Amino acid sequence: MTTELTILGWSIILLFIHIALQSQLATLDRGIGWNAGPRDGTPAPLGRYAGRAERASTNFRETWPVFVALALGLAVTGQSGGVAATGAWVWFLARVAYVPLYILGVRYVRSLAYLVSMAGIVMMLIRFL
Repeated sequence: MTTELTILGWSIILLFIHIALQSQLATLDRGIGWNAGPRDGTPAPLGRYAGRAERASTNFRETWPVFVALALGLAVTGQSGGVAATGAWVWFLARVAYVPLYILGVRYVRSLAYLVSMAGIVMMLIRFL
């Protein structure tokens, strides 16, 4: 299996972590009754950490499909490896770092992690094209 596909598998675990973290922090803010119920009506606003977890998850889900498409495209076309594999690692490690940086409110470094992750995507794209 290619490096890019291996990291794709790990990225699915990272997606699950985003979902679980967001869900647990929202439940702490809104209560288990809200989480277990039909969630009708206007929910209570999210607190600081739950709101950040939600925004971090949304940010991940906006860029993740691009990574998935590139990882699969590289594997199918036989262009995996080299700069693409390095780019996949760069993307993944930056996305892992992004989660605590965002939730803890670390300014600038969080933005840097995002930019590094996008550099990883560009590295994969360069190999793909």
